[in-house]
Amino acid sequence: MNIVLMGYMGSGKSLIGRSLSKVITFEYQDLDDYIVNQEKKSITEIFREKGELYFRKKETLYLNEILNTYNNSIISLGGGTPCFSGNLEIINNNKSAKSVYLQTSLDELTKRLFVEKSKRPLISHISTPEDLKDFIRKHLFERSFYYNQSDYKVSTDQKDVDTINEEIIALLDNPA
Repeated sequence: MNIVLMGYMGSGKSLIGRSLSKVITFEYQDLDDYIVNQEKKSITEIFREKGELYFRKKETLYLNEILNTYNNSIISLGGGTPCFSGNLEIINNNKSAKSVYLQTSLDELTKRLFVEKSKRPLISHISTPEDLKDFIRKHLFERSFYYNQSDYKVSTDQKDVDTINEEIIALLDNPA
């Protein structure tokens, strides 16, 4: 089985993915890191030099590659991955994949992302928490349709990593 973590940036996909992989002794794959390694360029460079369309095509290619190559892995997606190029269908149609939406509130995302916005090209230009909140609200509205099609949902608000890991494991051990 592969466990696919999806959610908005700042929801904890990478943090939870790394931690959960150690707890259940699965390999860890971060799709963005995988793309960077394969393309030998940062995500920012790919967008700048080749454009978003090129990036989205490669994202789909490498998502398929990871899903079809690795077993017993935790796979962290980019925040937009499930929303483009039929990627959600690819995940949902993969019999060995179980998807988990790390659901984080607008207020919590704003709080988390404002302090680290300089490390995130998509939001680095936003100067106030209010503007960031509006930006995230719009994206969440657009993306929640996709995120909500995951197999499982886990709220991350005011929870530590261990609690989130335990909730994911319980869901996978006792599917509804």
